Amino acid sequence: MARKGIMSSRLKEEIAKELGFYDVVEKEGWGGIKSRDAGNMVKRAIEMAERDLMQRDNTKSK
Repeated sequence: MARKGIMSSRLKEEIAKELGFYDVVEKEGWGGIKSRDAGNMVKRAIEMAERDLMQRDNTKSK
């Protein structure tokens, strides 16, 4: 059973570029990245989501 990804393709590409391994994705696809890179990508996505939630909370409380 295939799992549907939570992150959009655009977000994954943006983070991969930011972390410096998008060239591997272009050459080998997402299966070619190192597990460490995948973990760092998830960590960065979580950081971005937490920051977004904090900004939303700050906007609501004003």
